[in-house]
Amino acid sequence: MSTSDSAPLPAALSSEADLHEALGEDYALTPAFVARVIDAADDGDGLRLRGLLEDLHPADVADLMGFLTAEHRAVVVLWLPPDLLAETLPELDDGIREEVLERVPHGTLAEALQELDSDDAAAVVEDLEDDQRARVLAAMPEVDRAAIENSLGYAEDSAGRLMQREVMAAPQFWSVGDTIDHVRAQGEDLPELFFDIYVVDPLNRPLGAVAISRLLRAPRAAALTELMEPATEIDVSQDQEEVAYIFEKYHLISAPVVDSAGRLVGQITVDDIVNIIQEENREDILRLAGVSDEGRGDGVWNVVRSRAPWLTLNLATAALGAAVISLFSATIEQIVALAVLMPIVSALGGNAGTQGLTVTVRALATRELNRSNAVRTFFRELAVGLANGLILAPMIGVAAGLWARDAQIGLVIGAAMVLNLLVAATVGVLTPLTLSRLKFDPAVSSSVFVTATTDVFGFLIFLGLATVVLL
Repeated sequence: MSTSDSAPLPAALSSEADLHEALGEDYALTPAFVARVIDAADDGDGLRLRGLLEDLHPADVADLMGFLTAEHRAVVVLWLPPDLLAETLPELDDGIREEVLERVPHGTLAEALQELDSDDAAAVVEDLEDDQRARVLAAMPEVDRAAIENSLGYAEDSAGRLMQREVMAAPQFWSVGDTIDHVRAQGEDLPELFFDIYVVDPLNRPLGAVAISRLLRAPRAAALTELMEPATEIDVSQDQEEVAYIFEKYHLISAPVVDSAGRLVGQITVDDIVNIIQEENREDILRLAGVSDEGRGDGVWNVVRSRAPWLTLNLATAALGAAVISLFSATIEQIVALAVLMPIVSALGGNAGTQGLTVTVRALATRELNRSNAVRTFFRELAVGLANGLILAPMIGVAAGLWARDAQIGLVIGAAMVLNLLVAATVGVLTPLTLSRLKFDPAVSSSVFVTATTDVFGFLIFLGLATVVLL
C-alpha cells in the first residue's frame, strides 16, 4: 500500500498496525483482534475487514474463521483477496471449509484455485457439492482442470491424492548448467515448493535426485548423474499413513511419486506429511476416547451424534459389570465394607489397562511392535502389572484392614489388586494386537473392551475371593 508523505494512512487500511495487534506472544490471535473483526463484520465495513485481514498469514485467517460464527464468516470471506482466500482454504477445518465454499461465487473460487498446487486444489474441490464442482471446474483453464480431475481419480487416502503434480525433473544427460538455466526459465511455472531435481531416463522413470543445495554448489559443467543420490520412490497407490511412516523413518524432505509403470507423476513434500502425521495422531487420540474429530464449527447435534453411540456401548458394558455385582449381592449384604472397597480394584485395573493399551497402540502405529517382539512385549507388560500389583497391594491391604478392622479384608483386596492388574496388563496388550491382526483399527474399540474387561474381572475377582475367604 502506498501513501503520500503528507497524507496519513486511513484508519480503515492501517493493516500493519492491526497485524501487530493480531497475534500474541504465543502466536495465537488476540481476543481484541477477533473482536475488531467481528465489529467490522457487524458494520458491513468491507474496507476495514480487508485492512485487518490482508497481511495475516493464511493459517491465522483459518484460525480466525474458527472463532467466528457462521454469519460473520459469510461476511469476512467475501472480502478476502483471491490469493489470500486460495491459501486459506486448505488450512480450514473440514466443516468450516465446506460452509465457506458455499458462500464463495464459483468464478471467484475458480480464480483462487488456480493459485494453489494441484494437491491443495484437489483437496478443496473434493469438498464441493457436485453441481458447484462442475461449475467451478468449467470456469478453470483446461490444464488446471485436468490436473485436479486427475488427482481426484486416485483413492482418497492414497499418495496419488496427496501428491502435487508440479515437479522439477531433468533428463539424465543434462549438466548442472543446463538444469539451472531450465529452472530459471520456468518462472511462474515452477512448483511453489520443491527441494530436489529428479533425474529421469527417456521413459520418465526416476534414476535419482539432486538436492537444490548440492546443485547450486556444483560446477556448471558437472553432470547430474555424478551428483544424484538414490531417491526413495512412493507408489501412487500407497496409503498416506504408509507414506508418512516412510518419510518419518528415512527423514525425507521430499520424494518422487511413480505410477504402476515406474514413471514419475508427481512429488510429495514434507509440509504435506506434517499434516498427515498430525491428522493420524489426532484421529488415534480421539478414537481412544471414543469420539470423532469435532471442529469448532460443529453444532450440538453433530457432537451428540458422534458421542452417543460410544456412550451407549459404555452403558452396555457398565450393565455387564452391574450384573456381575448382582451375583454377589448376598455377600455384599453380609459385609457392607465390600461395596465401599470394590470400586478401588476396578478403577486401578482400568487405569493400568489404559496405560498398557496406549503404549501398545502407539507402538503399533509407529511400527515398533510386530510379530518379532510381540511375545517379549507381552511378558514385559505382564511383569510390569505384577510389579505394580505387589507395590500397591500392601498399601491398600493395610489401609483397608485398618479401616474395616479385619485383616482378612485387607488380604482379599490386596490379592484382588494383584490379580486384576495382571488381567489389565494382559488385555491392554492383547486387545490391540488382536484387532490389528484382524485388520481392524486398534484405536477404535480397544479402550471400551479393556475398560469393560478390567471392571468385570475386578468385581468378579474381589467379590469371589471375599465370598470364599470371608464367608
